[in-house]
Amino acid sequence: MDLKEIQNLIKFVANSGVAEVKLEMDDVKITIRTTLEGNVTETTYVQQMPAQATLQQAVTPQQIAPVAVAPEVPVAENAHYITIKSPIIGTFYRKPSPDKPMFVEVGKTIAKGDVLCVIEAMKLFNEIESEVSGKIVKILVDDMSPVEFDQPLFLVDPS
Repeated sequence: MDLKEIQNLIKFVANSGVAEVKLEMDDVKITIRTTLEGNVTETTYVQQMPAQATLQQAVTPQQIAPVAVAPEVPVAENAHYITIKSPIIGTFYRKPSPDKPMFVEVGKTIAKGDVLCVIEAMKLFNEIESEVSGKIVKILVDDMSPVEFDQPLFLVDPS
């Protein structure tokens, strides 16, 4: 089950008026709770179950976090920008160490191969390099926050 399917499920449950839905499949457990008053509060927990045939890391309760549905940005406004996405799951860092400056800031011109950020995964720090040249328009993730695979990190204006 991918992120789009989970987001669609959250929207469906929020609009249906039910208070709680639990869904269990072979490798995923999802619980969605909403309030029935006028304002809807969504809490979603996604837990990946370890597969028997492959070696997957089991998800501990500390790793389960509420999935927030990002506000939809008008497509026409960002159509000419290139989105740089996370190639891995981990913790996003904007600087190489606490005492060093940020890799990039909004407005900075970058070249192909420039390091944009670091993502920590399983105690390994992976430098994320730009695959395009351009100007950083927006940084979509806060420093030291968890990121998912294929999550948008930066918007770049290639012109």
